[in-house]
Amino acid sequence: HIQEALNHYIPYNEQEARDLLQFRDLLKTYDNLLSRDNLTAHFTASAWVLNQTHDKVLLAYHNLFDSWAWLGGHADGDGDLLHVAMKEVQEESGLHQVRPITRDLFSVDSLTVNGHVKRGVYVPCHLHLNFTYLLEADDHQPLQSKPDENQAVGWFSIEECLGKITEPWMVEYVYSKLMKKWEERQK
Repeated sequence: HIQEALNHYIPYNEQEARDLLQFRDLLKTYDNLLSRDNLTAHFTASAWVLNQTHDKVLLAYHNLFDSWAWLGGHADGDGDLLHVAMKEVQEESGLHQVRPITRDLFSVDSLTVNGHVKRGVYVPCHLHLNFTYLLEADDHQPLQSKPDENQAVGWFSIEECLGKITEPWMVEYVYSKLMKKWEERQK
């Protein structure tokens, strides 16, 4: 699934083009990029979740990043990263009905993760080779946080979304790009 998705993906900008090159190089170098056992880099999947009227975005207040952010997680051996993104949204938000707006890959991003302690074990700095998918959910469904990962989950208007996120690099290079791509898609 991953190699095929990378082969068919058309980069949106220079960042995505360069990240795609990095993903391809890492795939040639490592055979375990679907596992966190690879301490250098591994695949993750995130979701840009819109409500049914496409005027709100679902964000979670992530414990690790101390910021509002998209929902997502590690592949953990699953090569179907759309499935991973959908599963993570359900686990992290309590939403039971989530569907892809499109099954196509929406964005690729090489994301740095600082060293941290998870479940009592130190995890060194590494890369998340992230696939983002465009999903939709009903904003009237009840939300539920996942305390080991996030403190809260909520819907935010498109206008207020970026103001909630406190990671400047993510706002400039990832979330702004996702919003712009979505806007252009609607024209």
